[in-house]
Amino acid sequence: MCIHQLNLLAASSNLPISNFLGKQHPIEAHHLSSICDIMEKAMVNGDTCIIRCILVVFQVVFKFFFSPQTERNRDIVRRSGLLLWQLLMAPRDQICSEIQKEVCLAISSGLNILYPGEAEINNLLKLVLTEGERNSGLSQLRDVILTNLAEQLQNNRFGSEDDDHYRLNDELLHYILKIVVRESCVLITKCQTVSKDDFQRLLSTVPAASSCLRYLMAVQNHLLSNTILIKPDDNDDSDSSLQGETLKVQELKTSILSLATQILTGCDEVLEMLQQVTTALINSDISDREQRLKGLEQITKATMLGHLLPVLLTSLMHPNLQTLTMADALMPQLVQLVLYTSQTALLLKTQSPVFSELNSSPSCAPEQKGKQLPDERMLEEKEEPGFLTGLKIPAPWAAGKTVETVHPVRDNYKFKETVHIPGARCLYLRFDNRCSSQYDYDKLVIYAGPSTNSRKVAEYGGNTLGYGSRSVLGTGWPKDLVKVEGDTVTFSFEMRSGREHNTPDKAMWGFACTVRAQESSEDVSGGLPFLVDLALGLSVLACSMLRILYNGPEITKDEETCQELLRSKLLQRCQWQVEANGVISPALTPSPSPLPLTIEEDREFTYPSDVLVPPVGHYFDLPRIRLPPGIMIKLREISGRARPQFRPSIK
Repeated sequence: MCIHQLNLLAASSNLPISNFLGKQHPIEAHHLSSICDIMEKAMVNGDTCIIRCILVVFQVVFKFFFSPQTERNRDIVRRSGLLLWQLLMAPRDQICSEIQKEVCLAISSGLNILYPGEAEINNLLKLVLTEGERNSGLSQLRDVILTNLAEQLQNNRFGSEDDDHYRLNDELLHYILKIVVRESCVLITKCQTVSKDDFQRLLSTVPAASSCLRYLMAVQNHLLSNTILIKPDDNDDSDSSLQGETLKVQELKTSILSLATQILTGCDEVLEMLQQVTTALINSDISDREQRLKGLEQITKATMLGHLLPVLLTSLMHPNLQTLTMADALMPQLVQLVLYTSQTALLLKTQSPVFSELNSSPSCAPEQKGKQLPDERMLEEKEEPGFLTGLKIPAPWAAGKTVETVHPVRDNYKFKETVHIPGARCLYLRFDNRCSSQYDYDKLVIYAGPSTNSRKVAEYGGNTLGYGSRSVLGTGWPKDLVKVEGDTVTFSFEMRSGREHNTPDKAMWGFACTVRAQESSEDVSGGLPFLVDLALGLSVLACSMLRILYNGPEITKDEETCQELLRSKLLQRCQWQVEANGVISPALTPSPSPLPLTIEEDREFTYPSDVLVPPVGHYFDLPRIRLPPGIMIKLREISGRARPQFRPSIK
């Protein structure tokens, strides 16, 4: 256990022991060979205590003390790997779970030593991903490796040397995504199939992300954060640096597009399963149907729909990812996801008490129809009930902003914070009834503005608990709302006195205050149901992508430069064709033209709106363009050709 604790301490790179172990010389091959001899003897004798100790030694040796540079070292490494695999693949009745866990940790610690090549590591990962469901040892090894890679990837920047090592290739990501989709579907299906007690236990364990889901989350966050937060080097404005940054951004966007396509495809499958389970629960006659429908939303949050999709949707709204390529590739999947989420949200909404009251039984319909409010009658006349019917979409500022000190405050404590709610005419402050300070000069000052130089509104301090000053400033900490004109308020608190030995924490609690833009908090919504929120977010993203598709490609610099040429009536008469090498040239064979035979230069020309497609079959000569005499004279001067003279014929 001492070795085990040493290994755990060494795993932290911030501790001095890690630097000490990293500076030690590698052990020689015969020492590792002796360790293998001890392991073999312990495996023959079935000594689990020694086996576990040697496995921990393997973890430390592989991580700090061994480098397989010689052929003999490589032979010892192969021998160690065979021993580890022999333990990993042993039947469950011959090996305990603790030893199996230590084997997985040893293989993960020596992953680059046991499998020095990229192809070997990929083959190992492919094995554990494809066969992990059939073997508990491979499944546990998969979880340990992916958890370790996810932690490393979160601390790694895109494009670094270790990026390719921690970020797996597309084939392995596809296998991981298949596992995540299967896990999500199984989790949702359990809401219908398990017993009542098992369902309650299931609710108490979510949301717990599996190792595969955690790795996908790490990959997604790694790519999206680097795309959104990437900034060019201000100190290096050379062409090579700018070109490198451009290539990096393009590579990131390509990786994100590939990952987003796979994630949306997987979410489509999970949502289809969710809709089937929801429909089955609604039509079932089980006793705890309502509890299962309520718990279904919590279970859904534990799947890839809750861990991957919301982050992806939010990030795709960033300007760096609002591109025509993204919109063109993701639009079909987004539309399908909008349909699934809105339909499922409506199914769940029909089972809620609020919706049931609005859609009561037919026997009560005539009586309630006369009591309908104007808004309900308008809803009945103008629109069908949807997944947003009867729900209040929460405003970001409705719940208010809480500002508070530490509790209790300490000596020489200072606090300053500014709250700004755009568009608010005035702000309403509600203080906690526990607000107190030791002396009245340990006070809070409120300013109506962005700084302490703004107009002072009020100041509060002291306590009425019988400690310190035994008094308060003015009328004391406010019990009612405090109104501050404007949309900005600044809080400034300072603890000037030292705490006395007999002053309890409640007399030095500090303060807490909630700032709102409205006087009453009755209209504050607790938020939308998860599926409704998801459907709304998908709809917003789909509309944004539709706008990008409608606007088409952005105007290039060449098009901006050639605006005058593009508006030229002379060039508008030309018909162009694209050559095999991409060069645009005038068409040799004239195509049918619906345009008039001549164009007057003194008036603006517009294409006929009633002709969209030229006739097929017959071809006509291009109409002659009549140029003004001034232009013809200049053209003759430039070309050096005089105007032809017409001589009368001699008979």
